[in-house]
Amino acid sequence: MSTIVLLLITGLGLGALYFLVASGLSLIYGLMDVLNFAHGSFLTLGAFAGWEFARRFGADSWGTFLLSLLVGAAVGAIFAVLTELLLIRKLYERLIEQVLVTVGLALATVALFEGIWGQDPIYLTAPAWMGGQTNVLGASIPNDRFLYIAAAVIVLIAIVLFLKFTRFGLIIRAGVENRSMVTALGIDVRSAFTLVFAIGGAAAGIGGVLASHYNGYVSPYIGGSLLIFAFIVTVIGGLGSLSGAAIASAVVAVLQQFANYHWGIGDLVVVLLLAAVLLLRPSGLLGSKA
Repeated sequence: MSTIVLLLITGLGLGALYFLVASGLSLIYGLMDVLNFAHGSFLTLGAFAGWEFARRFGADSWGTFLLSLLVGAAVGAIFAVLTELLLIRKLYERLIEQVLVTVGLALATVALFEGIWGQDPIYLTAPAWMGGQTNVLGASIPNDRFLYIAAAVIVLIAIVLFLKFTRFGLIIRAGVENRSMVTALGIDVRSAFTLVFAIGGAAAGIGGVLASHYNGYVSPYIGGSLLIFAFIVTVIGGLGSLSGAAIASAVVAVLQQFANYHWGIGDLVVVLLLAAVLLLRPSGLLGSKA
């Protein structure tokens, strides 16, 4: 029983990281039809920004850790906004060009990060509580997993509330349905879409800071490794479905944990699940049917 509880909660913790990355991917695609393969770069830059801040102001302090999350979110959002303004804005409804540009940006930024911080992992420290454990039904759960789950839940609730109950959220949803009509009313839809990129980048930045603590280090490749699973989660959940991404993140990560523990084939199980979803339900769990 304790093993099941351990694998379940640690799986949800890993799923929370997947969701923080996949939420931005799903939001940007669902509202703007943009497949952003450079999304992992937002995460990596946010992770490095959070680490740079923490090492200067005391990495073992809770105050510094929480501020490093805000720094990671801010840097991820700024980078995302610049990407949208300079590269993506002229490529809406041009899928091939979007893919080529964002893949090129992803490769270029990895080389840039290597040049600035080097290729080797940079190990970091965290508040003592995060390195401790809590007993749940006989299982010793690493405390940081609870933090990751809480962060993912807060981000999910914040995005949903923003889209449903704020003026910009209404503009964004209306612009997706009928961009020409909203523009004719004198509303600048472009600024609202830029805000969508900022939200996705901020979520990725938070995910980057937390992922660096999950791994115990930060490196130029941390975003690329998580981006693969984020795309898998986004497809399984349904492209453009935020709730689908949340459900798929939990399912994928928990299955991965159980499969790794029992057979050591967690990644294979995830790929097989992706193949099954694509064959049986190409629109994903909660995606709209074509």
